[in-house]
Amino acid sequence: MAHLLRGKQAGIQADLSAGITPDLFNIDDIGRFGINSQIACLAYDPVQSLLAVGTKSSQFGPGQIYLFGQKRVQVTLQLRAGGANVQTLQFCGEKLVCLDSKHDISVFSLGLKRLLASHSPPGVVTALCSDPMLDYALLGMQTGDILAYDLDRENLAPFKIPNLWQEVDQRARVAPIVSLQFHPRDIGTLLIGYTHGAAIYSFKLNKALRFFQYELPRGAPGGDGDPAQMNVVRRPRLTQAVWHPTGTFIMTGHEDSSIVFWDTLKDGRMLMARTIGDTNVASPGAAIGNVGQTMGTLAVKEPLFRLSWCANQDPEDTAILIAGGQSTQSPTKGLTLFDMGRTPNFATSTWDSLSQYFETPKRQRILPTPPGAEVVDFCLIPRTTPHFAGAHDPIAVIALLSSGELLTLTFPSGMPISPINQLHLSLTYVHPFVKRIGVAQIGRERWLGMTERRAQGPLILKGGVEAPRHLRRHESRNIAQTVHADGTIRLWDAGYGDEIENDKVLQVDVARAVGRFENVHVTQTSLAPASGELAVGLRSGELVIFRWGHNRNAAKEPSTAARPNQPRALTSVIDRAEPSLTEGLTPLTLFDQQDGPVTAVRMSEVGFVAAGFEGGSIVVVDLRGPAVIFTSSVQEFSKSQHKGSIRRRTSNAAGSKPDWATCIEFSIMMLEGDDYSSILLHVGTNAGHLATFKVLPDPSGRYTVQYAGSVALENKVMLIAPISTDSGKPAAASPIAMGNLRTGLRVNGALVTVTPTSIHVSRPPTSKGAHKSFDSFFCDCASVVQLQDHSHALVGLFGDGNARAYSIPALREIASTKVSDVLDVRRFGEAVITPSGHILGFTGPSEMALLSVWGTGEKLPPSQDTLFNPQALIPPRPTISTVQWVTGTQYITPADMDLLIGGPDRPPSKRMIAQAQAEEQQRRQAGRASASSANQAAATAAAAKGEEGYWAYMQRQVQERTEKLGMMGDSMSNLEQNSASWAEDVDKYVSKQKRGLATGLIKRQFGF
Repeated sequence: MAHLLRGKQAGIQADLSAGITPDLFNIDDIGRFGINSQIACLAYDPVQSLLAVGTKSSQFGPGQIYLFGQKRVQVTLQLRAGGANVQTLQFCGEKLVCLDSKHDISVFSLGLKRLLASHSPPGVVTALCSDPMLDYALLGMQTGDILAYDLDRENLAPFKIPNLWQEVDQRARVAPIVSLQFHPRDIGTLLIGYTHGAAIYSFKLNKALRFFQYELPRGAPGGDGDPAQMNVVRRPRLTQAVWHPTGTFIMTGHEDSSIVFWDTLKDGRMLMARTIGDTNVASPGAAIGNVGQTMGTLAVKEPLFRLSWCANQDPEDTAILIAGGQSTQSPTKGLTLFDMGRTPNFATSTWDSLSQYFETPKRQRILPTPPGAEVVDFCLIPRTTPHFAGAHDPIAVIALLSSGELLTLTFPSGMPISPINQLHLSLTYVHPFVKRIGVAQIGRERWLGMTERRAQGPLILKGGVEAPRHLRRHESRNIAQTVHADGTIRLWDAGYGDEIENDKVLQVDVARAVGRFENVHVTQTSLAPASGELAVGLRSGELVIFRWGHNRNAAKEPSTAARPNQPRALTSVIDRAEPSLTEGLTPLTLFDQQDGPVTAVRMSEVGFVAAGFEGGSIVVVDLRGPAVIFTSSVQEFSKSQHKGSIRRRTSNAAGSKPDWATCIEFSIMMLEGDDYSSILLHVGTNAGHLATFKVLPDPSGRYTVQYAGSVALENKVMLIAPISTDSGKPAAASPIAMGNLRTGLRVNGALVTVTPTSIHVSRPPTSKGAHKSFDSFFCDCASVVQLQDHSHALVGLFGDGNARAYSIPALREIASTKVSDVLDVRRFGEAVITPSGHILGFTGPSEMALLSVWGTGEKLPPSQDTLFNPQALIPPRPTISTVQWVTGTQYITPADMDLLIGGPDRPPSKRMIAQAQAEEQQRRQAGRASASSANQAAATAAAAKGEEGYWAYMQRQVQERTEKLGMMGDSMSNLEQNSASWAEDVDKYVSKQKRGLATGLIKRQFGF
């Protein structure tokens, strides 16, 4: 009976939720966007053009591996060990090798997109090393031993390298391995980094060729420059060791931030010990700059997180990229780049010149990172080859910050690269972190036309193929607007789990539009579906409007300083567009109210934008000027009492609590008591007031805003949804409806208003209407959704972890289902429910789930995208130089390595068999091609012979006779030469026999 009374109270006679039954309300898990937990490591394969991202295990999700390709290509791989963190990822041909925090080795297939094998070695694995040309992964153990895991046979190989450091120090029973790296040109040589020092091992000789130990004599400052330790001999622990791209030198990093360069060809001497800012730190009495900012203090250096010796197209032209090692008091943070230039000729250089080469690089610079960000790891993006430890001719570097965010920079210039349309959409969630999200439904044709034109470098990810999906051509697109920590807003099509026709990402730079790069915190966004205009509200109180258009200042920075923003007035910001943007969402105007943060904003489709501020003010801007047409305060209508109030309050009670706008909406409908429709502005406040304003044309050609009335609710207004009482469809202020106002359009409308504790359906501006209260839970998010173009319901997310659907206007609960097993209940208030019944909500700090309430209860489907391209071949591995070969260096091929590691009894691997089959098939195809070409030539000759005339026949006969006579002449000449040679040989033989006979007679005469 209550639901019948609510319909009469709301003034709605029809049941707008007819046909919606409880069995229709089921959650389908459609997709994921973002990264589930903090990123731990990265790996890039230039052959397949894929990026692998490993995460840590946390309360938001297990450690897992993401594989990203071009556009929306994404595959997620799960570890077998629960609760493990991904520590190291390495591409090895068609496989991906993973080392996790539980010291397990996992091998995944890129073609099958699943786990092939998982192995737990006997001990603690501290280093992993693989090569695209080998079927083995070397495992450095904590004991100092090195084991070989057969990636093809999926078990340990019989090969083992014992702890070689015992040859240097017998007391070093345990020398943990911290790094392993194959020689860049000779795969038969391995660089091993122990905590005590480094060693070069030869597979061919099965022994260590050379050892390197960093020792600081008394008086040497070392990397840290601690005066308390300068009077003792020190051996700083080694953290990593890397090869020079030609193998001529090695570089070691140590725990005191020292970077040491060693010779490998002659006597293995130390050439230079330095830090990022100081040189010759291993020499007694060397001066270093480690003085702190205050008297008597020292500047502590960061640890060396990672070293990489990069090569240009010419491996002799190198650069060193360093993460860490800087002073903690350095004003500029980032990656350090040593541009070493061309390597000196080792054979003709003196030791002093080599030391000078490492002491004074050609150029030293810092690739800057955001303030307060510390780079703990990085991943180089080489152009073509995976060799040279993935550091050959890189075009970019992806830096991993200590916070788990990513930063992409060009190499070697260090210019920031925007991740849009370069990296996968999910990676933009951590580039930097996403803070909030909004969704607007835009028509398909309109969205297909919203394609940015922006200056962009070569693509980083080009691998993989998206799986075909069904195409929903006649529906509006769910366009998400993600707000990021640096003030950028990115717009993209979230879709419905269907085919994405326009997969491009649009970007808006709010910081540049405001005119500063600090204190840029976006609080509200609103996108108009028809016009594509975007309104952005900031915590600092500015309202910025963006409109689609051309950038007249493209490819050039502003020549003069930015004009200051005018307080409480509109400021033109057309010239503050991004220089790289040619066409897209460009800034139009800015309004600085200076009345606290923006708490609500709404961009209409008919050229008006309204914003509310924490100080209580409300502003309406007409974009036809643009011009400010209305400014008011919430207190002007919140203190007054109306007879239509649901709960009567005294003026003192209303004035005691600060009040500001929390929800704003535009509509076109008839007000209670009117017989014509108007453009209406509805404003809901923090204290529960719902006010309605009319937007009327003025004789001057502009529009004016008039207060129409208000009603008091019992709590903060979260949702204002204007609907048509006849059909239940939105009574939004659309261009079509605004155009029909001239013809006397009459829209019978109502407002569906939601607070955390109740739902209200009423006729504006002062009607009491109908309401329903929530007794045992609070509503965090709600929206009016549509089912099959005829039925509508109110769907909300509630604090008990459930999603509920209510009928309109009866407000009867239709169904309830649990969503807390997918979405984070603590962030229900930041979720968005679209009119199509899709929920886009947070599952963790940087991941969102796309759900549908009109589903069948399906779980998240696995990705059907294709990753591996068998046509992309790995380039040959670099070999030793000609000088090394001439001097006697024996080159070890990958096939020799298979024999040395796997033993003579190991059968051919799957890769060898596949390669042999491919070669045999290629040989057969070549044979068939040559046979067919010969047959075709013979047939052509026969055809030509049958068609030739008499004179042509006589000419061909004469030519053939001439050729045969020439061949006979050549044969006679050869016979003559052979006869002469035979006669000479006979003469030589007879002469030799004569000399032998004479010699024999003489020997017999003398008794020999």
